[in-house]
Amino acid sequence: MQETHYISAENLDLPVLSTILEQNMLLALSEEAILNIKKSHEYLHQKIKNDKSPIYGINTGFGSLCNVKIAEENLSKLQENLVKSHACGTGEYVPKPIIKLMLLLKIQSLSYGYSGVQLQTVERLLDFYNQDILPVIYNQGSLGASGDLAPLAHLALPLLGIGDVWIGKKIVPTAEIVAKYNWEPIVLQAKEGLALLNGTQFMSAYGTYVLLKSHKLSYLADLIGATSVDAFDCNMSPFNALVHLVRPHRGQVKTAERIREFLDESEIGISEKESVQDPYSFRCIPQVHGATKDTILFAHKTFKTEINSVTDNPNIFIEADTIISGGNFHGQPLALALDYLGIAMAELANISERRTYQLVSGLRGLPAFLVNNPGLNSGFMIPQYTAASIVSQNKQLATPASVDSIVSSNGQEDHVSMGANGATKCLRIVDNLETVLAIELMNASQALSFRSPKKSSPLVESFVGSFRNVVPFMEDDRVLADDIHAAVAFIQSFSIDNEVLFGY
Repeated sequence: MQETHYISAENLDLPVLSTILEQNMLLALSEEAILNIKKSHEYLHQKIKNDKSPIYGINTGFGSLCNVKIAEENLSKLQENLVKSHACGTGEYVPKPIIKLMLLLKIQSLSYGYSGVQLQTVERLLDFYNQDILPVIYNQGSLGASGDLAPLAHLALPLLGIGDVWIGKKIVPTAEIVAKYNWEPIVLQAKEGLALLNGTQFMSAYGTYVLLKSHKLSYLADLIGATSVDAFDCNMSPFNALVHLVRPHRGQVKTAERIREFLDESEIGISEKESVQDPYSFRCIPQVHGATKDTILFAHKTFKTEINSVTDNPNIFIEADTIISGGNFHGQPLALALDYLGIAMAELANISERRTYQLVSGLRGLPAFLVNNPGLNSGFMIPQYTAASIVSQNKQLATPASVDSIVSSNGQEDHVSMGANGATKCLRIVDNLETVLAIELMNASQALSFRSPKKSSPLVESFVGSFRNVVPFMEDDRVLADDIHAAVAFIQSFSIDNEVLFGY
C-alpha cells in the first residue's frame, strides 16, 4: 500500500522530496492546508464583492495591460483566457519526474493560503499527481521572471479539460481523461489563473531534481576518484587530515575524509611510491570536489527557501486585510544559484576527464590506452575523446544565463532572470557529468586490473566488482559505446542512503 505525504506548512527539504519520489508516495492536504485555502478564497471573494477598486490580475488585465479594468461578469473568462494565451511552450518535453515535482511544488505553494484559489482547484492538481496523469510541458518559453508563465500554463491547461497529458509513455488529449474519470473541468474564479501561472515551480522543480542528482554525483565523483587514485598508484599524503584542517573549507575537509574512508586498508595505497607527487587531478581532489560540495550546499539552501515560499502574485494577507502586488515570482535567487551550480558540476566533469587522460597515457606501469597489445588494439583511446567532447560542451553550457535580460510585455517586465534557461542547461550539465564519470569508472576499473595481485581497499574492490558484472575487463577491442551506456546505467541505478548523501 502506498504511503501518503500530507502537504502542510512544515518545511519541505531535499531528503523529504527524495523519499516522496523514491517511494512513489501519494499526496494529500493536511487539515491546516485545507483551512488556509478556504479562508483565503473566501476573503478574496468578499473583498471583490465589497471593494470595486482595481486589484492587479483580479479585476484588471495582465502585464502592460494592468490598467485595463475588467467587468465582474468577465472575471472567470479573464482567468481562463490567461491560461490559454500563455500556453506558448516550445522545445523538448519536460522529463516526467520534473513534471511531478512541478505539481507537488505548485500544490505546496498554494496550500499556504496567500493565493485565493478554490479548494477544488488544488484537489484536482492532487488528482493529477496521485493518478500519475502528467500535463505535457515544454522546456522553452519561460523568462524566469513573471513566474514560469508558459510552462505553468501548460501545467494548468488540463484543469480546464484541455491540452495534453502523459499516461505512461503515451500522450493523450486531456478530454479523454476527463471523460474517463468523470471530472468536470474547473471553472477558474478570480485570480486563479494568475495564481497558477505566477510562480517559480518550473525553475524550482528543475533545480531540486538537479540537486538530488548533484548530491549523488558528488558522492560518486569521490568514490570513482578514489578508485582512480589507486589505479594510478597515487600517494595518500595529500588526503591527510592535517593538510585540510589548516584550510578548513567544509567541502574540502569532507572530501578528504571520504577518500581516506574509501581507500582504508588499500594494499596499493600503503605501498611504497616511486613518484613524489601526483598530477593535480588526483592530488587536488579534496580542493576541487570540495568546492563543488560547498556550491551544492549553497544551492540547496537557496532552493529549500524557495520551495517553502509563496511565489505567485498578488499575495493575499488576511490578517492585515490587504492584497499586495509584488514581485515574488522573480527568479533571480534561483537563476544565480543554478548558474553557480552548473559551473561547479561542470568542474567535476572537467577534473574527471583529466584523470581519465592520465590513466590512458601509458604512465605509472600501465599499458598505453589500458589494453594488452596496444597498436593492434586501440583500447581506451577514444572514450577519452568522448569525455573531452562532453567536457567542452559543458564549458559552453556553463556560461551564465542570469547575466542576460530581454525586455518583455511592452516594457512593463523590463528585467528578467532567465533562470528557466539556467535550469534546463544545468540539467544537461549534470547529465553530461554522469557520462564523464561513467567513462572514468571504465578506465579506472580497467587500470586497477593491471595492479594485480595488489588490491585496493575492500570498499573499492567491492564497488569495482559490482561494476564488473555489467562492464567486464576488456581483453581486446570491442564496441565501447555499449560499455559506456552500461556504465551510465550502473551509475544511475547505484543506490546511496539519504543519510550519506545529505549528511555533511
